[in-house]
Amino acid sequence: MGCGTCATAYYQHVVGEPDVDQRADAVELLALVATLADHAFVRFAADAVNAPTAPERLSRSRLAACSVSRRDRVLDRLADLGGDPVVQIVRFDRVLDDFDARTEPATWAERLLRGYVGCAVSEDFCRLAAWGVDVDSRDLVLDVLDDADHVEASVMALCEACADDPALASRLALWGRRVVGESLQTVSRLLAAYPALGRLAARGMSALREVPDGAEDVQPASKVLNELTAEHTRRMSKLSLTA
Repeated sequence: MGCGTCATAYYQHVVGEPDVDQRADAVELLALVATLADHAFVRFAADAVNAPTAPERLSRSRLAACSVSRRDRVLDRLADLGGDPVVQIVRFDRVLDDFDARTEPATWAERLLRGYVGCAVSEDFCRLAAWGVDVDSRDLVLDVLDDADHVEASVMALCEACADDPALASRLALWGRRVVGESLQTVSRLLAAYPALGRLAARGMSALREVPDGAEDVQPASKVLNELTAEHTRRMSKLSLTA
């Protein structure tokens, strides 16, 4: 999701230093990001248990440990803004339960793809919303969600598996559609249940679209979901799979 110089200029003009309401919105986003990091820890730990090789097991266990560190960095920032880490993270405690229940992977390849395209949708949403909060919180969110090394490893493993098995590629394309559908449903529920996240997403969309004069281009949820879907399509194209 591109966030270039113009978006940065818009961001600095509109957001600036956080006031009380902006701090409350930032706390809400940080609580969601911390929850996603906590969920990543559980997911990577389960991946380590189910990994087919020792190198994969070691890699996933390291990613799990890294997720704990990232979560705690976010919670520290949340506390700096006046939020209670435990109270705030509990508010999102069950937000991914439906997603997990509906996307239980049956194979290692499905597990990799679920992490690569499914969990990434919620993270893309957080990256978008981060452009609506103060600069310190924004930079932290973008940093903790920067998982380029993990993504590249998943892409390589999935591409190699699909190259050797065209039937697997077809099955994974279908699996990817199912997973992303559930992911978008999760984001829809977040937008409906947490108005602050909707405000931040609208600001993020305005920054990315370079709305003039500092006016917020308030976007309906459908446009946010369209942006996330477009990012998913780009992600699937890296695997040469149909989105």
